[in-house]
Amino acid sequence: MNETSMQSTEDRLTKVNRLLVTQSRPADEKSPYFDLVSKYTIQVDFRPFIQIQGVSYKDFRRQKINILDHTAIIFTSRNAIDHFFRICQEGRVEVPADMKYFCISEQTANYLQKYIIIRKRKIFNGTKTATELFDLIKKHKNEKFLFPCSNIRRNDIPEFMDTSSLHFTEAVMYETVPTDLSDLDIQSYDIIAFFSPSGVASLLSNFPDFKQNGTRMAAFGPTTAKAITEAGLTLDIEAPLPNAPSMTGALDLYIKKANN
Repeated sequence: MNETSMQSTEDRLTKVNRLLVTQSRPADEKSPYFDLVSKYTIQVDFRPFIQIQGVSYKDFRRQKINILDHTAIIFTSRNAIDHFFRICQEGRVEVPADMKYFCISEQTANYLQKYIIIRKRKIFNGTKTATELFDLIKKHKNEKFLFPCSNIRRNDIPEFMDTSSLHFTEAVMYETVPTDLSDLDIQSYDIIAFFSPSGVASLLSNFPDFKQNGTRMAAFGPTTAKAITEAGLTLDIEAPLPNAPSMTGALDLYIKKANN
């Protein structure tokens, strides 16, 4: 067991001066992260721990997938849309006008207008959750679905398609890879805030000899929390909480207690 994990919560509750957020800096200067800076006079740095990298057309061809064998595409993100149409362009695939598009949200559906004329296409979307998308897909069970995705993705859609006995092909068109963090003084931070298991994997990939010591780990979501503990690290801050639905809310509660 990691020695850090044997320390009590109170022993680890020391003053916070520096916070590292493993995401890009918010474009909105009114972000709650900047409220933490002014409220507690701390330093908050932003650094994405993961990045999206497109799969080459050559590697895509190795999957032996014919896009035109399908009549419907499932999109769960803008990245999926970008890389689907990139692969089509590189492969000189002309997507037919009667292709159907099933999108996880209205925002994702609207992003399609970057590549197609929306009003002339058959587009279906949920509002946020995969469950709503499943209800739509069930109404079109005779379609042949293609699912452009990353090498790291949730299992809900493939599992639903499999248990529903629908015609379904998964196509890896982009990858989630660790960012190069070699210039980062990782041990200088009091808290590191993670938002995905991939971010935790990036920490271990970039810093294989990392010692947690007094560094507090914050996680958003149960899968991220699990990744931290499975890595042998101590999880100090978990979000969302009943009284703090956001990462910044959970950090606020913790820093207030630590810095008093």
